[in-house]
Amino acid sequence: MAATYLDRILDHHRARAAADDRHVDDLVEIASRLGPTRGFRAALTGHPELAVIAEIKRRSPSKGDLNIGLDPAVLAATYEAGGAACLSVLTDEAHFGGSVADLEQARDACGLPVIRKDFTVCELDVVDARLMGADAVLLIAAALSDDELRRFHDLAAGIGLDALVEIHDEAELERALAVDAALIGVNQRDLVTFEVDQQRAVRMAGAIPTSAVKVAESGVRGAADARALRSAGYDAILVGETLVTSGDPAATIAELIGSDLFG
Repeated sequence: MAATYLDRILDHHRARAAADDRHVDDLVEIASRLGPTRGFRAALTGHPELAVIAEIKRRSPSKGDLNIGLDPAVLAATYEAGGAACLSVLTDEAHFGGSVADLEQARDACGLPVIRKDFTVCELDVVDARLMGADAVLLIAAALSDDELRRFHDLAAGIGLDALVEIHDEAELERALAVDAALIGVNQRDLVTFEVDQQRAVRMAGAIPTSAVKVAESGVRGAADARALRSAGYDAILVGETLVTSGDPAATIAELIGSDLFG
């Protein structure tokens, strides 16, 4: 069977992790002395409308360049002005053109909580997210064993990070619930074909307990998609391509969360 996009990306990140000889305990000690985070999960709760996690994303493996020359600071401030609840920043350089600098500049330019959007494959990735200023870390269930998912989830909590556990189906949902995930994202994009299937998210929403914050990820193209996902029971949507290719990202966010969607 041919390697998928995810396989190739994970191979790259696991090879880097294997070559990283830093001691995680030393970095955990440094992280434990940092001030409080901005509260990523908390920022997504209590909204009468759909919360938007606005993403800073220069390119993608399937679409190529999206907005390769974007200014992360300007875009973050624009997202905040448009009403975004949180930011997502790609830090994967090889496949998405992102960087740690993108996250640092975006967070410095606004008051929004930020999730490090990357492929977490080891403890150092979790701690690095905290050290670079992120308020949350992404854990992709399909990329991790049960043991890795639990260890990374526990480590994130221990150093003050929220963890968004990304799932695609019922089996992965059971794995997320087994680690007491309180922030669960359903990726509408198939990680094998990279095609978007909104019905996957609609189906999964009803299976996620109300105790968890529900996030729909990928493939949100506009107000109609936002309306459908809100009606399905999602608390938040993570939107990347639609925003970074928009001529007016603030207006696009306002449309996604506007009261007219749910009137």
